[in-house]
Amino acid sequence: MAAQTAFDNPFRPGAGHMPPYLAGREKEKREFAKFLAQETILQNLVLTGLRGVGKTVLLETLKPLAIREGWLWVGTDLSESSSVTESSLAIRLLTDLAVVTSSVVTGVETTTQLGLGSKVANVQRTLDFHSLRSIWERTPGLAADKLKAVLETVAKHMPNRGVIFAYDEAQNLADHAEKEEYPLSLLLDTFQSIQRKGIRFMLVLTGLPTLFPKLVEARTFAERMFHVIALDKLNREDTNEAVLKPITDARCPVKFTAESVETIYKITLGYPYFIQYVCREVFDIWSQNAEPGVKPHPVPVTEIMQKLDTDFFSGRWARATDRQRDLMGVIARLDTCTSEFTVQEIVEKSRVVLEKPFSSSHVNQMLASLCNAGLVYKNRWGKYSLAVPLLDQFIRRQLEAV
Repeated sequence: MAAQTAFDNPFRPGAGHMPPYLAGREKEKREFAKFLAQETILQNLVLTGLRGVGKTVLLETLKPLAIREGWLWVGTDLSESSSVTESSLAIRLLTDLAVVTSSVVTGVETTTQLGLGSKVANVQRTLDFHSLRSIWERTPGLAADKLKAVLETVAKHMPNRGVIFAYDEAQNLADHAEKEEYPLSLLLDTFQSIQRKGIRFMLVLTGLPTLFPKLVEARTFAERMFHVIALDKLNREDTNEAVLKPITDARCPVKFTAESVETIYKITLGYPYFIQYVCREVFDIWSQNAEPGVKPHPVPVTEIMQKLDTDFFSGRWARATDRQRDLMGVIARLDTCTSEFTVQEIVEKSRVVLEKPFSSSHVNQMLASLCNAGLVYKNRWGKYSLAVPLLDQFIRRQLEAV
């Protein structure tokens, strides 16, 4: 048999790794294109969804679309440390902005170099980080006044350019009243103010479903300031494309049958991260045993799920105490566990499945802790949801193993 030409595994599970084929996000890209046409920024954008739905990937996909339409693009991941204080958030913005403004010339200074044979030189002044920081420091007033002065100065020297400030993991933004630091409010106040002046600086924020409620809680006008695009799992057709498109190359040693594609959909339920994860595992297993004319083996569901439990779910599960796991076990048994559930539903179910049921006050306290652990989140309507896709299935597997 002739040696098989090397063909690397095309599937890429990981935090924000670009998949070989981005399936099912055409509607979101068309929607984003409408925002790029704004002459006056009336609405900014929030991309939200559970972990694993492809928020970071979509954000990276939107970047070249914006650049192609003449926008400048700045931003990064928002760590908790960058939003602890108003000044730290402002410096984050200035640092990112300086990347695209450092070549903008604002004037020329004539300097004299003293010494043997004195020389006169003309030095260009640019909007580099030191210049932006200097504007910030010499502007009187509050942090918001300083940040507005910097952005308005930049806009004055770039009158025909729009700038998109794109920040991932923006759910880390928060005000800290106990420390008298309000970085989230600073961001909202500043951009609302400069946008009202006709400056084409737009915010694109991505984060977990807690993000938009936090924005509105900080400033009620945020409800009118942002348009929310909620990313969900892929449907069957888009899942099929995500599975099959990356292996259409004739050199690919692996072919997925219709039966195996259906199995992958049932395992992943269309969540992009899990599609990449399962397909990568299947590819690695099958490519080692690929022979012409040999029928592919079935997808090794049990083995892959065991590996997924170890690689993805176990670390998150370890954050919960034994009693919190009892509570999560109750949630996993709810008919509504994959959508939304209430404290009362948990209390009532615990009376059925536990020897020591939970009281309402106890459930409220534990849900707050589970929110902090990133396992549950509370939405604006006083209901809760699991923060991790397929977590209910993992929990039920743990219960069955006991």
